[in-house]
Amino acid sequence: MTARDRPQGDFGAVPPLLVACALGIERLALRGGERDGAPGPVRVVRTGMGPAHASRGVDRALAREGWGAAAVVASGFCAGLAPGMHPGDLVVAEETRGPDGALACDGTDLLVKALARAVPGRTVHTGPLTGSDHVVRGPERAALAAGGAIAVDMESAATLRTARAAGPRPLAAVRVVVDAPEHELLRIGTVRGGISAFRVLRSVLPAFFEWHRSLLLPRR
Repeated sequence: MTARDRPQGDFGAVPPLLVACALGIERLALRGGERDGAPGPVRVVRTGMGPAHASRGVDRALAREGWGAAAVVASGFCAGLAPGMHPGDLVVAEETRGPDGALACDGTDLLVKALARAVPGRTVHTGPLTGSDHVVRGPERAALAAGGAIAVDMESAATLRTARAAGPRPLAAVRVVVDAPEHELLRIGTVRGGISAFRVLRSVLPAFFEWHRSLLLPRR
């Protein structure tokens, strides 16, 4: 366990926060973010690509002593589906969609406001985030958009479905657009778009902490 993964604070006082991503570069960005302001223990875990790896990785993470009640955020990069999206835009899921149906996310409005403060000037999109077991391009991307989804990735739906199956907890999915209908990965400008997305992802942790803290407050 590295210093950045080591739990901070009192496990008995505040449920921890687990941030799950698929890729090493996503984990690098998230672990490089500002850690001040976390209300409890925080861990960023890399699960590996695809829904099967995401499910196994989250299961393992929640099975660790002290982490069974953790709030879970699925994060990393995604492909935007809506016209007008650009690399570096943020997606906050109102729900994730997968083979087992849709799963509502918690505190979407809280996250949108927190992200506006954490990453000022960046566009934040809200709506359904759909899952896939492969990279989506062309007509398939258009079909998903026609079904109402605003973005697609391979892990969020499986991450949150697995976390919910392990017990009640706050759930969210926040992704950074790395390619979009007008900015596909294989086109010129991909590298610049990827750098932009990386920088945005590196800045989102304070928003996750604010969301986590707000959900811990007593409900009136």
